[in-house]
Amino acid sequence: MSDQTLELKGSLFPLSVLSCPDLSVAALQQQLSQKLSQAPAFFYQAPIILNLTGCQQTPDFIAIKTLFVELNLVLVGVCGASNEIKQQAQQAGLAALQLGKDSKAVKTVDTTAAENSNATRQTTVVTNNVSVPMDTKIVEQTVRSGQQVYAKGTDLVIKGTVGAGAEVIADGNIHIYGTVRGKAIAGASGDTSKRIFCNNLQAELVSIAGNYWLSESLQGEFWSKAACVKLQDDQLVLADLV
Repeated sequence: MSDQTLELKGSLFPLSVLSCPDLSVAALQQQLSQKLSQAPAFFYQAPIILNLTGCQQTPDFIAIKTLFVELNLVLVGVCGASNEIKQQAQQAGLAALQLGKDSKAVKTVDTTAAENSNATRQTTVVTNNVSVPMDTKIVEQTVRSGQQVYAKGTDLVIKGTVGAGAEVIADGNIHIYGTVRGKAIAGASGDTSKRIFCNNLQAELVSIAGNYWLSESLQGEFWSKAACVKLQDDQLVLADLV
């Protein structure tokens, strides 16, 4: 009689891909610490793939793994590496992964365009019967693929669409007047009371205080409709805006 207790299946999970021209431990520590301070709850114990495309140096994988542990990150593996570097990564206990066929290089997050054109507004906004704090950050146009907008310590209002491959993050609530096709991350500093409001839900990922759902979990009653994403009894739930 065969043992049916072991089951191994393929699946998809969200993995962050880190690209950095300087893979020295000192450079990684400085840049990662700055990045993690923006959204500590979201990145806590996040699984990371190290993109080595174009890398001219041999990383010290053991030292990098130690750094990731100190920063509460999980280094899963590498991609874009030569066969020699792949072998060294595997000897350090890391997986060697392939870049997707539709991606010759992993996109670098571009925050400049969105940040330069959208200053924090000293104003009061009321949307969907929700009062927004006076220091709310307001983005007037669409957030395009590859862009990231972060509202530190306040709410974020997007008047346009959040495109696929774009990312909007706020320590407070997020209000999206258009369609959200990318990632929306509210309560990034760990506040479980924050919410995401949007007029058309088609997101790749939504997250509140580190709890997230991928698009597969969103494609139900509220898909392509106006919706509110919130935490209830430590679980993400979808609800009507009114």
